[in-house]
Amino acid sequence: MALDSSGSATSNSGAVISAPIAKRVPTERVHHGDVFVDDYEWLREKKNPEVISYLEEENAFTDAQTEALAPLREKIYEEIKGRTRETDLSLPTRMGKYWYYSRSFEGKQYGVFCRCPIADADDWTPPLLEVGVDIPGEQVLLDSNELAEGHEFFSLGASSLSQAGDLLAYSVDTVGDERYTLRVKNVETGELLPDEIPGTGGGATWSLDGTHVFYVTVDESWRPDSIWRHRLGTEPSADVRVFHEADERFGVGVGTTRSEKFLVIGADSKLTSEVWFLESDNPEGEFRVLLPRREGVSYSADHAVIGGEDKLLILHNDVVDGVKSENFLLSEAPLSDPADQTILIPHRADVRLEDVDVFSDKLVLSYRREALPRVAVWPLTSDGYGELKEVDFGLTLFSAGLGGNPEWETPTLRMGLTSFVTPMQIFDYVPETGELLLRKEQVVLGEYNADDYEQRRDWAVAADGTRIPISIVQRKDAPAGPKPLLLYGYGSYEASIDPGFSIARLSVLDRGMVFVVAHVRGGGEMGRFWYDQGKMLTKKNTFTDFLSCARHLVDTGVTTPDRMVADGGSAGGLLVGAVANLAPELFAGILTNVPFVDPLTSMLLPELPLTTSEWEEWGNPLDDKDVYDYMKSYSPYENVEAKDYPAILAMTGLNDTRVYYVEPAKWVAKLRATKTGNSQLILKTDMTSGHGGPSGRYERWKEIAFEYSWLLGTVGLAEAEPAN
Repeated sequence: MALDSSGSATSNSGAVISAPIAKRVPTERVHHGDVFVDDYEWLREKKNPEVISYLEEENAFTDAQTEALAPLREKIYEEIKGRTRETDLSLPTRMGKYWYYSRSFEGKQYGVFCRCPIADADDWTPPLLEVGVDIPGEQVLLDSNELAEGHEFFSLGASSLSQAGDLLAYSVDTVGDERYTLRVKNVETGELLPDEIPGTGGGATWSLDGTHVFYVTVDESWRPDSIWRHRLGTEPSADVRVFHEADERFGVGVGTTRSEKFLVIGADSKLTSEVWFLESDNPEGEFRVLLPRREGVSYSADHAVIGGEDKLLILHNDVVDGVKSENFLLSEAPLSDPADQTILIPHRADVRLEDVDVFSDKLVLSYRREALPRVAVWPLTSDGYGELKEVDFGLTLFSAGLGGNPEWETPTLRMGLTSFVTPMQIFDYVPETGELLLRKEQVVLGEYNADDYEQRRDWAVAADGTRIPISIVQRKDAPAGPKPLLLYGYGSYEASIDPGFSIARLSVLDRGMVFVVAHVRGGGEMGRFWYDQGKMLTKKNTFTDFLSCARHLVDTGVTTPDRMVADGGSAGGLLVGAVANLAPELFAGILTNVPFVDPLTSMLLPELPLTTSEWEEWGNPLDDKDVYDYMKSYSPYENVEAKDYPAILAMTGLNDTRVYYVEPAKWVAKLRATKTGNSQLILKTDMTSGHGGPSGRYERWKEIAFEYSWLLGTVGLAEAEPAN
């Protein structure tokens, strides 16, 4: 494959395909006295055949540009497939009188949801399920492959069983726009009930007696704004809206306490929250607010029974003794007066308290210390609280968390553990003894040996002296000296990029790549303070932190600029788009999925999905000139210059409702018209998917293989053979 200076591609067949050149239709945008001329805003017209034609031309050009990588793509795809146990069963989780689990089958894209009966009330040891061995009493509850038949895209939203275990509420999206149709199935008879509710938000919550289902709908901006109550057997037109959130900064959700005593509605913005309770055995009653919202105060609440009394456990970041509890604290309050709180765990500057899970006789605390997630168990006694103990997993770099524990009364706790080199392990933790009983470990076919790889933590230093954590993963037998490297970052919404294993990643590690995560500010790895220092009018810290990490990796001899690729998706796409403008000389390539590269335009359009709720993350440029000027100074799209950019692969989905396809489309068009040099610049649009990319595991593997083949080609490893 050859690329000439004009941007034409010559395919292996000899055909010459020129890089698409988007027409310019100047559109003026005027705010706060600033005039910005946008030549490519016309690409927002999704129903315009000319727009679709342009995107298809870009896809054809991308196909031609990457044609020579097709054998490598196929090889990586087969490696992912070959390392994955395609026909498998998940570890069963007990709920009521059944063990619930999912099956996967070779050749099928989606999972199958099943159950089998427990042996008796004291049966807490999950059955050992084996492929090819009949399971007594097995029931297939939902086969997503059947639901997906005839659709190019499929996503399962809700999958919620009634308390009695006889009814399953589920919802599906066959477009990719995250609007779901809700159905109800009698899993004992296999009958599909006539209840059908289109346009829901994905989840579903049952009343205690199984007579009502509560669900969410979204407004025209895709904001979840309303909670509805549906009585089984009635028309959706008779459904009752039990909660509506008028403030466009807030989204809503509905669920239950683990005790199932209460239905819970949560209304949350980025900075403020409010919780409403209703007894779940009274589904037609009125929800009542626990603590009225106050600007800047976030809280969550759960029901607990402590010393024989019903209590509320409240996690919040309110002011205590004149100090804001930024990293949250845990308090206890009576049900009758949620404001009468006693602090159980005070705020700490070095520990971010993230969640509390309540069981009949214990609490599980999830928190973050030293950039890693931790878990502790706190017994509940007849007098109150026992001794709190952190669970020791014996690793220095790891992710651990609670999962798969729906039961209120349980003698064990299901926990997951993984690292960059450790396939997911699932344990049952026994609080009384501290034992961790390994129940299942992710299978990696092909004789995977974790000892062939190493992971370590390093630290870069930002310009303001802040130490930035870096996670580094590579093969132990990698040659000394600088190596090809993928530097990944996100840095928004207090999201943390924790250590995690990936079968697909082995294909690049085994070919000599180093995988690195830059834990930049704007994420949550180091607590709420870390997040606050990388948002709003401090957002540029996210970008400069990433560059500090990149320079540190070069200065310490781990890599060189001509062998380093920056990677980020969604808000991480904003990150790598910004650093492409700030320091293009530091990278050989930029890889980005559904990138948020035109943030200022989006934040100026309140009618777009999520915009108004996002103002607490980015600022409101409509009303605040300082925010407008600041965002304009870092927006990747508006700061494209006539310079030599790295090779860029941007990937998006036509039906994305979170980051519209138009953002990367405009960005690529402007880059192609403005940049100097002849670096590769390609856009790949999936014409059927949304923000999450293609549906179906095989299609996802193909997309990963496409990305990784491009990555390896960009750093000169297209011909490299994998180790072992």
